[in-house]
Amino acid sequence: MIPLPPSDWKDLPARDRLLQTAHTLFYRDGIRATGIDRVIAESGVTKVTFYRHFPSKTDLICAYLEYRHAGWITWFAAALERHGGTGRGSASGLNALVATLAEWFGRDDFRGCAFINSVGELGGTVPEVMEIAQRHKREMTGLLAILLPPGAQRARDAQAVTLVVEGAIVRVQMGEPVKAVLGSVERLLAGLAP
Repeated sequence: MIPLPPSDWKDLPARDRLLQTAHTLFYRDGIRATGIDRVIAESGVTKVTFYRHFPSKTDLICAYLEYRHAGWITWFAAALERHGGTGRGSASGLNALVATLAEWFGRDDFRGCAFINSVGELGGTVPEVMEIAQRHKREMTGLLAILLPPGAQRARDAQAVTLVVEGAIVRVQMGEPVKAVLGSVERLLAGLAP
């Protein structure tokens, strides 16, 4: 999930520099606020090189979201495990979720969910963005389901936990104190603990 710092970009191939630059700028400043010329300038490539790798801004946006998805979902799974979410349907699984969210929300560069932000900015104007975001949320929900007790309710409960996580992300992004948000998450998840 953690992009390389700009000081480490100089030795990367041009496509990777463009992707790292876009990731940083799109996530921090927004997709619409970040023009192609800025990505080109900050990545240190030429326009010709940019368009050789990304024929349009939409191609770059999709590559950014795919990159973000791969990094974030890998980080999320590892963080859940690191915080004790390895047992299926155990109380520690849901506690691991709270600890994982605390870790993410506490990052200096936290600016919400890249997928919520992208859909919010672009809506249905770029269908590929919606598809990538929906797939991301399905995979996240799948990881959350593992934390819940097996049974007929697991899929529905995982959807409910996903809504809790999404709400927590937005509340923290809007400036509500992390501790208060996580307290609310714990209260909501308490009803799902085995």
